[in-house]
Amino acid sequence: MSDATPVLEIRNLHKAYGALEVIKGVSITARKGDVVSLIGSSGSGKSTVLRCANLLEDSQQGEILFKGEPVTWRGEGLGRHPADAAQVLRIRTNLSMVFQQFNLWAHMTILQNVMEAPITVLGRDRAQVEATARKHLDKVGIGDKCDVFPAQLSGGQQQRAAIARALCMEPEALLFDEPTSALDPELEQEVIRVIRDLANEGRTMMIVTHDMKMAADVSDHVVFLHQGLIEEQGPPETLFGAPKSERLQQFLSSTNPG
Repeated sequence: MSDATPVLEIRNLHKAYGALEVIKGVSITARKGDVVSLIGSSGSGKSTVLRCANLLEDSQQGEILFKGEPVTWRGEGLGRHPADAAQVLRIRTNLSMVFQQFNLWAHMTILQNVMEAPITVLGRDRAQVEATARKHLDKVGIGDKCDVFPAQLSGGQQQRAAIARALCMEPEALLFDEPTSALDPELEQEVIRVIRDLANEGRTMMIVTHDMKMAADVSDHVVFLHQGLIEEQGPPETLFGAPKSERLQQFLSSTNPG
């Protein structure tokens, strides 16, 4: 892949649930080192875009390309599905997803949680994976929590463990789906600090967030979705500093009252 080839490219994406079309033709590009934030009101389609990009949801129309390689499909419309299971696995393991609700395995220690996928999915050497897992847990500030179980951690610590788990896959890009919305404000700041550090490292990330300050601080590009379409997009200083569309102006004033 040349540096000019995007890590992730979404072209004219459409997604429906039965007769309800929730994504109506969205195109987004993330190049190596880009941090792209998706913002918009609840129901605007931003989390659905992310889930379609990671092939957790089937889209009905449009292209998804990973490092220039298009996803191959079979069928059409609501019957369209990825055609190549090996390709799906390869793309998913290279686009590590961090979910709103952590999704840690309760019966495993934090270290075991972080090590599980590289060993079972990628077949990597256990000793090497353990060293990498400990490094990433140190990076997110919970290296001392390796041997405890998720229930013994705060929400912020659990989310940081989930980020370490995603990093341990050594992905090409990280996808965050509302990574702070399940947390109270103090714990939210712990997670935002980690995401900001990752952005400063030049990691490629796509972030769905309700936190406008984080989007403004860490993003290279911000996409405002409204009713399944891109209403406005651009660099954060333009989108937050001089929004053009009336709908975006209304949205920003509602998220920053006074």
